[in-house]
Amino acid sequence: MSTISMDTLKGLVKRDRSPSAFVVYFYLWSRKGGSVSHQEIADATGISKSAVQGAIHLLNRRRLIRTVHASPTATPVHHVVRR
Repeated sequence: MSTISMDTLKGLVKRDRSPSAFVVYFYLWSRKGGSVSHQEIADATGISKSAVQGAIHLLNRRRLIRTVHASPTATPVHHVVRR
């Protein structure tokens, strides 16, 4: 079983001051891939859809995840890059 680096988690909460990014990253890590909508993440984690969108943006910017869209309206697939 792979583990998440503590430096990665500390950076999300301390440096970025984004607990929602921490929660979304952990949720995506535990899912092991697959397509998931922002609303599904929001429902599963209990945070708002707009907070999920901000967290996804932050995680992509920090290159902790990679988001792939098959088409502009397709449900995105998020891949955890660092574990």
